[in-house]
Amino acid sequence: MSDQSMAPDTASLCDPIHGGVAQPITHDSAHKHVAGAAFYVDDLPEPQDMLHLYAAQSPHAHARITSMNLDAVRQASGVVAVITAADIPGHNQIGAVFKDEPLLADGEVFYNGHPVFVVAAKSIEQARAAAALAKIDYEVLPAILGIKDAHEAQSYLEPPQSMGRGDVKTALNRAPHRLSGHLSVNGQDHFYLEGQVSLAIPGEDGDVHVYSSTQHPSELQHLVAEVLGVASHSVTVEVRRMGGGFGGKESQAAIFAALAAVAAKRTGRAAKFRLDRDDDMIITGKRHEAEIAYDVSFDTDGRIDGIRFEQFIKCGYAADLSLAVSDRAMFHADNAYYLPNVEIKSFRCRTNTVSNTAFRGFGGPQGVIGIERVMDAIALHLGLDALQVRKANLYGGPGRDVTPYHQQVTDNVIPEIIGALEKETDYAKRRAAVKAFNAAHRWQKKGLALTPVKFGISFTTKHLNQAGALVHVYSDGSVHLNHGGTEMGQGLMVKVAQVVAEEFQIDVDRVKVTATHTGKVPNTSATAASSGSDLNGMAAQAAARTIKERLVDFIAESRGLPKDQIRFQSNKVFIGNDFVTFDDLVHEAYLARISLSSTGFYKTPDIHYDRDSHTGRPFYYFAYGAALSEVVIDVLTGESRVLAVDILHDVGRSLNPAVDLGQIEGGFIQGMGWLTTEELVSDAEGRLRTHAPSTYKIPVASDRPDAFNITLFSNTNREATIHRSKAVGEPPFMLAVSVHSALLDAVASLGDGTQLPPLDAPATPEAILRAVEAVTAQNERGDG
Repeated sequence: MSDQSMAPDTASLCDPIHGGVAQPITHDSAHKHVAGAAFYVDDLPEPQDMLHLYAAQSPHAHARITSMNLDAVRQASGVVAVITAADIPGHNQIGAVFKDEPLLADGEVFYNGHPVFVVAAKSIEQARAAAALAKIDYEVLPAILGIKDAHEAQSYLEPPQSMGRGDVKTALNRAPHRLSGHLSVNGQDHFYLEGQVSLAIPGEDGDVHVYSSTQHPSELQHLVAEVLGVASHSVTVEVRRMGGGFGGKESQAAIFAALAAVAAKRTGRAAKFRLDRDDDMIITGKRHEAEIAYDVSFDTDGRIDGIRFEQFIKCGYAADLSLAVSDRAMFHADNAYYLPNVEIKSFRCRTNTVSNTAFRGFGGPQGVIGIERVMDAIALHLGLDALQVRKANLYGGPGRDVTPYHQQVTDNVIPEIIGALEKETDYAKRRAAVKAFNAAHRWQKKGLALTPVKFGISFTTKHLNQAGALVHVYSDGSVHLNHGGTEMGQGLMVKVAQVVAEEFQIDVDRVKVTATHTGKVPNTSATAASSGSDLNGMAAQAAARTIKERLVDFIAESRGLPKDQIRFQSNKVFIGNDFVTFDDLVHEAYLARISLSSTGFYKTPDIHYDRDSHTGRPFYYFAYGAALSEVVIDVLTGESRVLAVDILHDVGRSLNPAVDLGQIEGGFIQGMGWLTTEELVSDAEGRLRTHAPSTYKIPVASDRPDAFNITLFSNTNREATIHRSKAVGEPPFMLAVSVHSALLDAVASLGDGTQLPPLDAPATPEAILRAVEAVTAQNERGDG
């Protein structure tokens, strides 16, 4: 396969492009990122007398506050205000779905790091020093820290949920082969380059303007208003860009924005809350840790007859978005495979730990890795190549096209993707080469795995599948675009600008996208669920088309021509045998008092879901992909390296191939980090010990495989999405499961070919070494 992961030729990016959809246009802020000229919240000019905030944190996982003396804090140098739960003017709650998440601890703390009070001072150094002067006494209470303890105590956010169809009990007992097993999957920190930060500026009449690094400006607006005890119209939230989000700024940003707003309203001065890396990692939620148990029956070809999953999801002390995350883990327990008889049981465990939250994939990765472990286990048990087993279980035509939640898979292209990737990479030859290498090397072993991804696209909460946009065409022909989506580096702004440019058939640089602003487009959904381009692109297109239709009507009436003789192309408008420039037409329309501004709205059609029965059509369509990963491990140290990766991924008709290739590469690398190096470790008191890059290891540039080939699958979305494109943000993350399966394959090569190594995730050197020792011990006992 050719390496198409590199950016297109620079010259092609700089050429004028009329319209621009499907063109590899460079990210609109790329040059500013490189030059350090891109403005983030912390780069904004600081208002005079601005205050800096610091949150004092609980040293206990669960405790009752018996006394709290903050006199010394208030009297410390530089301190202007100290804020406790009693000082919140409105509601001391920021729960995203349920009101179970206090902004500041009110008599009781629920996790180690829980904010207890906030200091507002003239400098962050003064605020931090003052917070250390507090005298707080706690009565330590029993704490539930892990999934096992929560399960034993029946500590759940809601009763266990079940999804499935068919006769699982009969299927498990009738097939010739049956296996059961277990997989532990650790959490993951978002580790965005820009930490959590908000700047609140007080205005007239008790209003407040909040600049925040958030993926969900509208939700932030509503929560801040509730905390302040005012109506939503008194709060404006503005977001130009984030330095990464990955889900970690969907609900978590509300803590810091709300506290900054409280400080601003109380003092009448601007207030900034910017976390350093340690505090950010301690206070904010993570990807949900999971324990996955399976019981599966299958035939001699490895085709599954019946399967039962139990998914234990570590949610933390409050609900946050955990119920929806856990639901999606159930939705993706099938991944790309037809399961004729299936039961998925989900336990949403409440623990005295930080409330876990959204993360790229939103529970999908936990579901996907569970079924991929089953595929590997079946292959080893039968002595078959794992790809053979995977292909035997793929979704197919009628009779093999219904999911566990009863949605029919009508757009399935995964057999074609796997077939093409297998052929282009010469899988059989690569497999033989790995086998030969392992036979010749005692202390190094290679592994190879090709895994698919089928990922559902839509918010599973129906009302979130909506978006709004605002388009102004100024009298000089320049275009102002605003929509409800947020830019976190993923290229959403340039994609939506391309959509608007396409409608008017003008150069993309004639379209300026401005900061997301709740005063321009209200009641929008989070930029999440890979829906940013789908939703906001359609809304912006609708707004642009309204203006375009007005222009066409104006031309037809003023020239006396039928509408079918009017055509927009190449910055011009062709009118019969004549033409005018787009700019001249717009100016003429302005003089004729034609409205050149419009809003646009879009809601995803044909989706429905009954959560009580866990059935319906929660997804508008599916995105597909496959990845082949080759790895090598050191048997003596457990160290590993990803040598080569080949990806074939379906993005429909790409809105911007350059941006999509970058998203696929970045998503894969982040997924690789989740499964190999990123390990969250807490002690017996619930304190996070890996809260800095010195102890928490994300992938670095040198971890990128030397051979990294990415190709976009030639496809057009069957559903009427924006220009028939497909979402690209989250699905590539799960392609990295191929790395974990390849590491499992490498360790398994030390055995007799039938032993399933006990390799959990992440597969750190220590975890690999433990798995190596377990397989070696089995060899010595001869009990494989």
